[in-house]
Amino acid sequence: MAKKKKAKGKRLIRGPWSKSEINLLKKLFSDNATAKIAARLGRPTDAVKKKASRMKLRKSKKYLKSLGRA
Repeated sequence: MAKKKKAKGKRLIRGPWSKSEINLLKKLFSDNATAKIAARLGRPTDAVKKKASRMKLRKSKKYLKSLGRA
């Protein structure tokens, strides 16, 4: 298990992403709110956004349309 490090305030940094976390991110990212995914993974929303961006994951057109953004 990765060590947890203290960062600013009360936030914790979790360390490397596991294969199961990456697979779950791939499965959920296109059609779910990023904050909801972050809560499920127990990671900060910004960490999920950055990881998804690095993996070139995108929200689906259907999801964006449901938000009125497509």
